[in-house]
Amino acid sequence: MSKTIFITGASRGFGKLWAEALLQRGDKVVATARDLSSLDDLVSKYGNNILPLQLDVNDRAADFAAIAKAKEHFGSIDVLINNAGYGLFGTVEETSEQEARAQMETNFFGLLWLSQAVLPVMREQGHGHIIQLSSVLGLITLPVLGLYNASKFAVEGLSETLAAEVKGFGIKVTLVEPNGFATDWAGASAAQTVAMTEYDGVRAAFQAGLTDEAFGVPEATTPAVLKLIDAENPPLRFLLGKQGQPWVKQNYDGRFAEWASWNEVAVAAHGK
Repeated sequence: MSKTIFITGASRGFGKLWAEALLQRGDKVVATARDLSSLDDLVSKYGNNILPLQLDVNDRAADFAAIAKAKEHFGSIDVLINNAGYGLFGTVEETSEQEARAQMETNFFGLLWLSQAVLPVMREQGHGHIIQLSSVLGLITLPVLGLYNASKFAVEGLSETLAAEVKGFGIKVTLVEPNGFATDWAGASAAQTVAMTEYDGVRAAFQAGLTDEAFGVPEATTPAVLKLIDAENPPLRFLLGKQGQPWVKQNYDGRFAEWASWNEVAVAAHGK
């Protein structure tokens, strides 16, 4: 049976790829973008099966209005894909207040507002699936992406909590945690801080790690995402790509070793 999917950030990258794949197989898609003209090709090709909506996810009232319009138009919302977001490149010291707040507004608060908006719809239906675009950088970190890392760590904590709260309503939550992919996430979609020369070495080391092998092929993600959407029991966490799992395991093994080395001190601090 066809589903109705609401997807943000559908103008390019993963959002547009997945929106078109869903439309191709006969699903109904509510596709949001800041620039509606970026969706003209999908509208001309798929007609009434797509509802394009102009949306700035930072606007909470607009988020609630968009969910209400989608529900009114298609009658249900089976899946919400919170895909809108961008990367802020720069060290923590370089980051201005405006840059930091803007990163959290889009990557965290926009996702929060849309999750809140869709929950009454899904509770009334007795089913639904909220898919949050996190990142492998919501589990581990890289230098020069401190605020992006922080926004995705926040998405992880919020969504794990949400999953426990809404399980009894028949609503599933999945955190999709991609490794690097060759989208324009690090190009046209990215923001940059004003560089400080003191961190030139840190930036150089970061750039040296950006090899072609580190970036997956965006189009190859489509079958995996369709399987995720169709799964009767989707996972809470889904590392997308081949780099994420070994990288996370290595990092977490190191964490456990460090915790263990300080465990005697920690236990003594409990006091009883």
